[in-house]
Amino acid sequence: MASNFSSTAREISEQFSNVSGYRVRITTASTGKLYAQIVNGAPFDVLLAADVERPQRLETTGAGLPGTRFTYALGALVLWSRQVDDCRAALERADGGRIAIANPGTAPYGAAAKSFLQRSGLWDSLRDRLVVGENISQTLQFAASGNAELGFIARSQLQAPSLPPASCSWQVPETLHARIDQQAILLRRGADAAGAKAFLEFLRGDAGRAIILRHGYGLPEVME
Repeated sequence: MASNFSSTAREISEQFSNVSGYRVRITTASTGKLYAQIVNGAPFDVLLAADVERPQRLETTGAGLPGTRFTYALGALVLWSRQVDDCRAALERADGGRIAIANPGTAPYGAAAKSFLQRSGLWDSLRDRLVVGENISQTLQFAASGNAELGFIARSQLQAPSLPPASCSWQVPETLHARIDQQAILLRRGADAAGAKAFLEFLRGDAGRAIILRHGYGLPEVME
């Protein structure tokens, strides 16, 4: 599953296992890396992506089962720092420090951050200041450790118990970046796996939705 969803998934998996008896094994990475692994035969039953594009591709090619794809969470992008007082103003300072961003090519939150910077006319001027994380978890590490002055992270990561106090935090308006619809899909390998199907039902049910909401995500009005 997408790395931004790892702590949420652990709680969901624990509750699911308690009520169902099924054991869940979790592998986390950027959505793009997980997609590449699936295409190359990785033994996964379910993909919890941080975008729509990769689950759609898997459905189109037959690696994902048609009719099983749905949006399970809506992500939000936050600009975060432990070093400056005004995150938004620091972004445009000529003498500003490094800015952590997840890889836009493989990580949907990185793609959303790039989309915001492009729409704001800042992408070209800030490219030399960017520090690119392999995924959103590494991006948070860059910002939390002080190796980057600012970091574009997922709102859900603000709840991480190990996160140091922020000096500023600014949620990027959803109108200024590509929407972060996080979709799940049952993979071909899990077609006959009762546990995988039950997990997806739990994810989209009331108990799963309550956990997702509590971890800082939005929810679609109807699980699509």
